[in-house]
Amino acid sequence: MTADEWAQGVRHRLGLGRLLPLGGPGDGAWITEEAAGAVLRREVAELGRPVRLDALRIALADPEDAPDPAVPPPPGALPPGPLRVTAQFAATAAEPLPVTAALVRTTLAAAARRLGLAVEEVDLRVTALLDEEPDPVDVRPPEPPLAAEPADAEEMRAASAALLVPGVAHLTRGLGHAVHIERREQEGALARRHARVEFALRPDHRAVEVAREVRAAVGEVLPDHATVAALVTAVG
Repeated sequence: MTADEWAQGVRHRLGLGRLLPLGGPGDGAWITEEAAGAVLRREVAELGRPVRLDALRIALADPEDAPDPAVPPPPGALPPGPLRVTAQFAATAAEPLPVTAALVRTTLAAAARRLGLAVEEVDLRVTALLDEEPDPVDVRPPEPPLAAEPADAEEMRAASAALLVPGVAHLTRGLGHAVHIERREQEGALARRHARVEFALRPDHRAVEVAREVRAAVGEVLPDHATVAALVTAVG
């Protein structure tokens, strides 16, 4: 790997943002904040209202009370638990600001829940009153690097199984490898193998449901009852 490739990989990894839990503790699925945020921004942009969505963050509503996931999470991933969306927006006076805020809040919450994010709160802050309708913005996130063909036979089987799941567009390598298999030590038990699978989601599918199917498909082709975590790195 060249220095430029290494630097590009670091920049991309930092741009992914938080790794957000999809579903509940038993789902073993996550999505990058970058991918989820792009979906939420796209939904607001498609309202056709004079609104400019600025800062957008998604985090745990109560980090101290989040349960442990059923499978080992990706590096740095948030544990499953209720989420809070925090956003800033600007709008014109074409409609009363409380009306616009209520519409934006409802749109963000609905889009997040369609993905499978357990959003319980949406906090909004108006940052500016616009004199004219804002220019359209490109809400497409940078495409994560496409995964290279795995060299290991087991990784190849896992990758092939994941690609056959409806809703999987292609595999990605935002954290380094599309399929990462390792052996994890367990307290008071034999070491158990664990796989992490990264993929891009087709926009007409629900992230958490596809992630569950990916986990099941990969688990079936790996021996020794390996655990599986799924990570969505792009939508669309």
